[in-house]
Amino acid sequence: MTTIDARQQTRILVQAAAQACEDKKGEDTRILELDPIDSGLSDFFLVTSASNDRQSVAIADEIEHKLKKEFGAFPNSVEGRQKGDWILLDYVDFVVHVFLAERRAFYDIERLRKSARPVSPAEFDAELKAALAARTLAARTKAKAKRSEEHTSELQSLRH
Repeated sequence: MTTIDARQQTRILVQAAAQACEDKKGEDTRILELDPIDSGLSDFFLVTSASNDRQSVAIADEIEHKLKKEFGAFPNSVEGRQKGDWILLDYVDFVVHVFLAERRAFYDIERLRKSARPVSPAEFDAELKAALAARTLAARTKAKAKRSEEHTSELQSLRH
């Protein structure tokens, strides 16, 4: 798998996790595209808020369930599930933070990652679709050129 394929796969997983947040009524869900220079191992943070600890656990459970069921992806580690005020799901290439609203305001993780580019789930989805469309077009163009080349080769062999 190429780096582009791996990055697109990560984007697909992040988008699915963001959808799981929305499905469980997560609030103010944001995706932060981290600066590769200072991000370490992760490419993205997904941050969402819950109104109570039961909801935060439900959001984290839904993310885990959805990514496991649809993609066979498991978190490398999970922290904070017992208390529920800040649950962290580490999928290595991206990290999910499910906060109680007051904890999120206190830690202000978005401000701590100043170099990160905030992206709404809708913008993230549009970027992903555009990238996939570009790859599809490139693959079709390549296939068409190959067919044309084969056709030309066939014609030449018939003439001889």
